Amino acid sequence: MLQKSNAQVRVYRDPDELALKSARLFARRADQYVIGCGRFTVALSGGSTPKAMFSVLAAEPFLDTVPWSSIYFFWGDERCVPPDHSDSNYRMTREVLLSKVPVPPQNVFRIPAELPDPEKAAGEYATTLTQFFLSEPGANRTGTAPLSNLPRFDLIFLGMGPDGHTASLFPHTAALEAGDQIAVANYVEKFKTHRITMTAATINNARNVTFLAAGQDKAETLRNVLEGNYQPDVYPSQLIRPHNGTLLWLVDEAAARLLGGFSEGGSKQA
Repeated sequence: MLQKSNAQVRVYRDPDELALKSARLFARRADQYVIGCGRFTVALSGGSTPKAMFSVLAAEPFLDTVPWSSIYFFWGDERCVPPDHSDSNYRMTREVLLSKVPVPPQNVFRIPAELPDPEKAAGEYATTLTQFFLSEPGANRTGTAPLSNLPRFDLIFLGMGPDGHTASLFPHTAALEAGDQIAVANYVEKFKTHRITMTAATINNARNVTFLAAGQDKAETLRNVLEGNYQPDVYPSQLIRPHNGTLLWLVDEAAARLLGGFSEGGSKQA
């Protein structure tokens, strides 16, 4: 069955242009929410495409113009490793971005993925998110109230793997059926390990969700996710359809080469 996702897709020439446009989007959203609401809450993704965006953000003009002290950083998922491990999404972000910009340490909320019990790590992160978003004055400061007790991020960045996974929502895994839980420990058979991940319900409660995808190895999957039948068990990225927010895909030409109706720098509604 084919279902429209109401996603906007923007195509850029190459990964360098994609990184720059993504950084500009980050900066615009930060200004928008800091000016309008006093703070900007963002959940980040791991991977090479977000890493390129982080490198751009850590340099001029963004270094001196982004309101860093009013931005609060979270992560959509994490591998079950210590924060200084080479596989850690947090470590990558810290090395490429957070160590280079004036973000107060208290504004950074990493997933405690080093805990020996992944379920406990997921529970602690869910508690952290609940306390931050729902216990502070003005948590429901603008727009429609959150769905249930889920946090409502201003922006969530996501990547997509060649298998169609996003965050650590992998094909045919239990987290795809997590309901209204905030974060879960998801066992991924092909890696023989757990990952800590926000659920689709949490992601879909955000004000803005933006996917970043680059490379020809994503092309077939991207076409299937955006233009194919709705099969979220096969392509978990199809689960991401914000209830009361925007859904944007920023992709390069290599990833978009199998999509219909695009030219360089083009956009379309999927």
